[in-house]
Amino acid sequence: MKTGGITAAFLFPQKSIIILPMPSWTSRLLILLVAAWNIQAGIVFLVSPQSFVGAYELSGAAGEAAVRGVGVLFLMWNVPYLFAVFDPIRFRLALTLSLLMQLTGLVGESYILSTLTMDHVVLRESILRFIAFDAAGLVLLVIAWLLVRKLPASTS
Repeated sequence: MKTGGITAAFLFPQKSIIILPMPSWTSRLLILLVAAWNIQAGIVFLVSPQSFVGAYELSGAAGEAAVRGVGVLFLMWNVPYLFAVFDPIRFRLALTLSLLMQLTGLVGESYILSTLTMDHVVLRESILRFIAFDAAGLVLLVIAWLLVRKLPASTS
């Protein structure tokens, strides 16, 4: 039986075992890493915004509300990632959308950075961290997508 890649069957040669494709599980792990980073950032922004207002040249209650709002957006944006973690083959569209969302973040953050003058040192450094994070996440999601793009839906 062809499953699109190395399977767990070599670990457990019994005939009664369910054969799970390793590309699917590797893809899940990669997506989970990116989702966990995003969710962690969302939760921290939501519950501890005072730690971040200065990094975005904000202050006071309005600044904390803005950072909390970004935290909520992080959590919202991760809904398709969670479907993709659950089953990246069955929910291939969710994985594709997650990849495109990550790319959108990277392009948008790069644009924002390009609009800032050099005297916004702290803000530029904060945005550069987002760019680095989203670039790493994009690489992981592209790998995850490549691993499952041609697997038939019945192998997950």
